[in-house]
Amino acid sequence: MLDFLIQSLQIKSMSLYEAGMLICFGASWPFAVLKTYRTKAVKGKSRLFLTLIIIGYIFGIINKILNSVDFVLWLYVINLLLVSIDFILCLVYSNSKEGRRV
Repeated sequence: MLDFLIQSLQIKSMSLYEAGMLICFGASWPFAVLKTYRTKAVKGKSRLFLTLIIIGYIFGIINKILNSVDFVLWLYVINLLLVSIDFILCLVYSNSKEGRRV
């Protein structure tokens, strides 16, 4: 019984640290999306980088679903949506003349 309690506390503290990491990472995405939308400038943005971030968030979601569904799952989903929006804007604006400016 004591081992179960200790494991439960460790999982919850890990989720808090994981949540902190996702909040810190995710804090910048709304600003990046807004900047891309307003300026329509995507020069210097890396589609490969955004793709790797998206894949990482998908793996995080899969891990949460398979191992420990908790509130952190929604942080992964929110971050995934924001990065995906930025990626889509990058694709749209990279094909336009406006998107090629600095």
